[in-house]
Amino acid sequence: MGKLDECARQLLDTVPPIMRSVRAEMRSHRGHDLSIPQFRTLTFVNRNPETSLSELADHLGLTLPSVSKLVDGLVNEKLITRRESTEDRRRMTLSLTKSGADILRAASQATQDYLKDVLRELSSDELSTIIRAMNLLHPLFAKGMKEEKEYAAANS
Repeated sequence: MGKLDECARQLLDTVPPIMRSVRAEMRSHRGHDLSIPQFRTLTFVNRNPETSLSELADHLGLTLPSVSKLVDGLVNEKLITRRESTEDRRRMTLSLTKSGADILRAASQATQDYLKDVLRELSSDELSTIIRAMNLLHPLFAKGMKEEKEYAAANS
């Protein structure tokens, strides 16, 4: 097996348990009054400012009416704002409020603290290796996310 095959296999084996662990930790710090779909909504809107209901529905795998109701609740709780798009009056855009951003920031910090605890048993050289690997991987996969977002915007 070549290095490219081995690297791809290692990614497929390693990324899912890492993401399950990160998601579980983020959800455990979401606040007890937020459902998981509401928390996922906040996370998506944070990563995709000025997103539309359609884009959010695609991400969550829910119908537009279900997402609209979900967003209504978050708007009422003052965690998200919904505005008419400046580019298209028929399109509504979503943004986080300060309260919504504060909830995500607290969950992110708690998750980062958890990851530091997990990684604490690695040596300085091992940590440096992981940092170098992440610096190599991030632009490759961020580019794919950007292309996916552009495709979705062009076809919505």
